[in-house]
Amino acid sequence: MSDLRASLQEALARLEEVLRVAEDDIVRDAAVQRFEFCFELGWKVVQQALRAEGLDCASPRSCFAAAFRRGWLRDEASGLTMLEDRNRTTHTYDQELAIDVYRRLPKHLAVLRELLRALP
Repeated sequence: MSDLRASLQEALARLEEVLRVAEDDIVRDAAVQRFEFCFELGWKVVQQALRAEGLDCASPRSCFAAAFRRGWLRDEASGLTMLEDRNRTTHTYDQELAIDVYRRLPKHLAVLRELLRALP
């Protein structure tokens, strides 16, 4: 397993860990931050896997689209939803946004775990 894959696996475990804790402002902020780490590692792992196959992608959007085309993601929309959530939480802070994103984190976690399992 590559260092990036191992890092993603560890980051996903940490995200899962925080999602088991009762929600409050601190837990929600920690979960969103951990999701951001997972997202970054996720698209970079896809980029690494594509490069190993002689292909390339330069952005999260293009990497997740390629992962969908390769069958590593079940649906392209889930990758785009994660990208939108990461972009919104990274560049702005809004309590309502954080709550909305937090509610989607279990699904994002499942998508990233599935992606990790599907990669060659």
